[in-house]
Amino acid sequence: MKIALLGKGKTGGKVLELLLEAKIPHTVFDSTNTPTIENLRGHDVVISFLSGEVFKHYMDLLVASKIPVVTGSTGMSWPSDFDIDLKNKNIKWIYATNFSLGMNIVQQMIKIMSQAGKIFSDYKFSMMEIHHTKKLDSPSGTALSWKNWAGHEMTITSDRIGDVIGIHELTLTTNNERITLKHEALDRKIFAEGALFAAKKILNDKTLDPGLHLFQDVVQAEFSQT
Repeated sequence: MKIALLGKGKTGGKVLELLLEAKIPHTVFDSTNTPTIENLRGHDVVISFLSGEVFKHYMDLLVASKIPVVTGSTGMSWPSDFDIDLKNKNIKWIYATNFSLGMNIVQQMIKIMSQAGKIFSDYKFSMMEIHHTKKLDSPSGTALSWKNWAGHEMTITSDRIGDVIGIHELTLTTNNERITLKHEALDRKIFAEGALFAAKKILNDKTLDPGLHLFQDVVQAEFSQT
């Protein structure tokens, strides 16, 4: 497996660390070595943690390269026909707002919490999330995913403090109880580990069809097989 790494910022740099530790062949593409059709040849998969706006600039190029892509670029929306376009061209992409493998365990827990209405008549959900001061989207993509998984309207409180990697806390409150689920990222390496997991999956899992896949759906399929 030879990886084309787009960007070596806070999270991309962690991917680079793992590639060096595991001695995985790779090429780093950044402002001094921009990707082209020619210099992407020979790579098996692209991993990108570029910002959403920068990543959009390279999307047509990456599709034209026909190389599978794993992207954690945030702050962007996908064209409505993009999944169909990838399928027609027999290309696989995996994307995520959060590549934490542990977040998929959290998703299972939130699914259980979402059923509160079956046993409680009076309850409410609320959420708080904290990230570093350079994070632009608020609430975070992960917070919006949590809300979607819970399936309930709720107040989301967002704070941007120092260099906090990511803290998300979901609270279910009833008349006499409070249940809190918290996930805290201790090292950005968790996102790099998830991206490498996705890269191996996109190359080796023959059951993964061409198209645009959400990382969480790919991992949840692992749970359904057990």
